Amino acid sequence: MEISEQCVVGLTWTLKDTLGDVLDVLDEPVEFLIGGDDLFDAIEAALLGHEPGAKVQLQLEPEQAFGDFNDQLLFLEPRSLFPAETEEGMTFDGAALPTGVNPDMPKDVLYTVSEIYPEHLVLDGNHPLAGIAIRLDITVNSVREATEEEVGRGTAGTGFFKIPPTAPGNDLLH
Repeated sequence: MEISEQCVVGLTWTLKDTLGDVLDVLDEPVEFLIGGDDLFDAIEAALLGHEPGAKVQLQLEPEQAFGDFNDQLLFLEPRSLFPAETEEGMTFDGAALPTGVNPDMPKDVLYTVSEIYPEHLVLDGNHPLAGIAIRLDITVNSVREATEEEVGRGTAGTGFFKIPPTAPGNDLLH
């Protein structure tokens, strides 16, 4: 079966920056809905017409992927508002930030603690890969028809591109 709109593909990949440094490896196939919200448009376009076993290489510029870095999403907040065990790399959901933070902070953003000072910490609302061009080496492992439920939800249930809040030390992108 060829990849077309509203099918589900099982993919593995290696994600690198333009210097060739590996950012992520997906070595077990994960399913994504084509024509839904699971993949960037540029990835979907590159996959259309391919079958299982195909290998696809592409480069995505920031505007095709995680966007440009936005310095308006950096916030210096009082250290005292956050738990004592807060560490660099931890993430906080913008809708659940402590009372007393800057009221202008967007609520629909996931913030990463990027720096900690004795009295303040820096919260970064940019995606970890914002501003970075990425290279993908993709292998198509499977292709199947999407279920009505998957089409209705707009996803095969994969949240790769939505970074969930994580505990310290968890640097996986999927």
